[in-house]
Amino acid sequence: MEMTERDIKIIAVLFIFLVLGILVFILIKPIIMSIIGGLILAYAFSPLYAIFLKHIKSKNASSAITSIIVLIIIALPVYFLTPLLVDQVFEMFRVSQTLNIQDLLQTLFPNASSTFTAQITASSYSIINKISSGILNWLVNLLLDIPTIAFNFIIVAFVFFFALRDSDKLSKFASGLSPLNKVQEKKIVDQFKEITTSIVYGQILVGLVQGITAGIGLFIFGIPNAVVLTILAIAFSIIPVLGPFFVWIPISIYLFSLGNNFITITFILYNLILVSNIDNFLRIYLVSRKTNLSQVIVLIGMVGGLFVFGILGLILGPLILAYLLSFLNAYKDKTLSSLFKQE
Repeated sequence: MEMTERDIKIIAVLFIFLVLGILVFILIKPIIMSIIGGLILAYAFSPLYAIFLKHIKSKNASSAITSIIVLIIIALPVYFLTPLLVDQVFEMFRVSQTLNIQDLLQTLFPNASSTFTAQITASSYSIINKISSGILNWLVNLLLDIPTIAFNFIIVAFVFFFALRDSDKLSKFASGLSPLNKVQEKKIVDQFKEITTSIVYGQILVGLVQGITAGIGLFIFGIPNAVVLTILAIAFSIIPVLGPFFVWIPISIYLFSLGNNFITITFILYNLILVSNIDNFLRIYLVSRKTNLSQVIVLIGMVGGLFVFGILGLILGPLILAYLLSFLNAYKDKTLSSLFKQE
């Protein structure tokens, strides 16, 4: 088939777009995670921005106030808790080296054989040493990367501010690029909003609140190294299938081994009644009931995203998987396939 002048121009334009796209990707690759992080934060706090905009009527002022509030929410805990976190990580590492697990097992299982106790003790020491060393190495690397983290935080702040202020322009720009008609586009956009809300609010924010609630219990009951344990509780709360019980159940066993029966029972009741149910209560108000996002998809996305993108992958991984499934369902339902037929 002979190529026309129009075909050559189309190929030339596509080639230019491809080259420019590659160059832009290379240009922003070092900070792309910070850009995405700023966009996700902007989406998460867009309801707060909308409230300020409704009363102030100024996009710049509303975005600035929202940015200051978010900065305070992030900066104050980091400022006050970082010294405690460093001290407690080193304290846990020291304690793990002197922990007498065999005596603890004999207290819990007085009739257990010495072979069983020895095997469990050896396995426990190995696991504790690996976890302690991993946390310690992570903390050291984190302290060494403070200049890089500060630079990326500035990028996140800029993206956050302008994404809030220019959210309507960004939405119109994306809509202008879409080849779908208004009905098809609205259906896809609504699905994406439900998915994003389910993950950002229903999984991340709810998990954060649940983990913090578990952490408050740790401080109330005077559990040692509560800051580190709270961070672990938050991480377990965010990841589906897991939960803060991975933290408070071992602590309950530890308290029971010390003979503090009243404190142990009260601690267990606090976690069973409040911590274990707060996520169900919050999801009713934060997440649309129409959203039926499989926890398997979220779990697989989080685990894969964590390996590929780092900590931000906990959000990006499930979003990517869920968006792909949404596109496949749209194609199956002829929302997208009709577009190709028209061509």
